[in-house]
Amino acid sequence: MTDHTHLPPPQPAATADERTLPIVTYALYLGGFLTGGLTPIIGVIIAHAGKDNTSWFVRSHYQFLIRTFWITVLALLAGGAAMGVGVVLSIILIGIPIMVLAGLFMGLVAIWFAVRSVVGLIYAVQNQPYPKPETWLI
Repeated sequence: MTDHTHLPPPQPAATADERTLPIVTYALYLGGFLTGGLTPIIGVIIAHAGKDNTSWFVRSHYQFLIRTFWITVLALLAGGAAMGVGVVLSIILIGIPIMVLAGLFMGLVAIWFAVRSVVGLIYAVQNQPYPKPETWLI
């Protein structure tokens, strides 16, 4: 069987007003590294509030931003749980490597979050919709 990919019809370029909020939201995500994660919460609220009744351009970025936020939250919760287990088990020394691995995992999640935010920002600044907003990688 052949898989037919249905691409949306070509869309006109987004206006500067349409691009503003997604760009601000990407900036809020990146600002989270300076604010301890506060500004991404504001950004995901903007994305959730604006995802409906917008152009395809904006919807693709908001879908990407929302997925980025929630995947990051879930991954950091998993890393935090592993860190907690590692702290408890550090009494018998087996927890120390668990804590190290959990710390490395959470660091990789932070890098993944930053890369996705920068790549999305580049697409938005170049007036392009995000090509695959449902992706797990980049």
